[in-house]
Amino acid sequence: MAATAVTVPSSGVPFPVSNTAARRCLLLPSPLPRRALRVVASAATEAPPKPTPPPISPSGIVLVDPAEAQRVHRLKAVYDQKVVPLITEEFGYTNVHQVPKVEKIVVNCGLGAEAGNSKGLEAAMKDLANITGQWPVKTKAKKSVASFKIREGNTIGIAVTLRGRIMYNFLDRIINLGLPRTMDFLGVNPNSFDGHGNYSLGLRDQGVFPEIPYEVGGKKNGMDVCIVTTAKTDNEAFRLLALLGMPFSENIKSDVVIRKKRLKRHHFLSKGKGKGGRK
Repeated sequence: MAATAVTVPSSGVPFPVSNTAARRCLLLPSPLPRRALRVVASAATEAPPKPTPPPISPSGIVLVDPAEAQRVHRLKAVYDQKVVPLITEEFGYTNVHQVPKVEKIVVNCGLGAEAGNSKGLEAAMKDLANITGQWPVKTKAKKSVASFKIREGNTIGIAVTLRGRIMYNFLDRIINLGLPRTMDFLGVNPNSFDGHGNYSLGLRDQGVFPEIPYEVGGKKNGMDVCIVTTAKTDNEAFRLLALLGMPFSENIKSDVVIRKKRLKRHHFLSKGKGKGGRK
């Protein structure tokens, strides 16, 4: 019987095999079919990428994921799809760039006596970072005030400026979470516009946000929120925020009532005669 040369795939060197039984004893690995190779290749290409961990600040707070920062927020979609057509038809804008929009939100928090305490300052910065999703900066005094025991350059508070998706995220949360959880809330004041289309409101307690648990002791800090818009008049800014869901109070009149000062007797007396009147 003639010998047959068989090549082992691992070595690549042929060696003779005398009979058929010896050939059957060789357990050579059979190659995979093309279909199986295609399935394995497609499974390897369709494997989901590993999620990148969110950024962590130097103090250990997890901030907004950069991947989520690129997505369109729900409130931004409502503005583009519903608010822009309504406000354009109402005010008769001829260009889409004339439509007012929210430009930025500035959140300011005064610390008072805790400004000189390093632990209190760090705790306040952590709380504001958890609420807004952005690390705040320290605000310092511009001049010295002896009655308040403040020197020029001392830290007196913290502030953060929000733009883009983080701005819409914070505005959505303060409208739908923060304000409704405020005790005895009856709506925000519609007269808090500055005359240039910017709106300001204040919160006495930061515990209305779910990031600040009620079990945390210590002094409760408030904060001031300034919503800066591109509106030219207060009426346009009021309509913009109302369409976005800002709960304005209906019990407070939008027109400012000017109260006349009650005049006393000495106002009617001539100058130089004093309060005693004419004799």
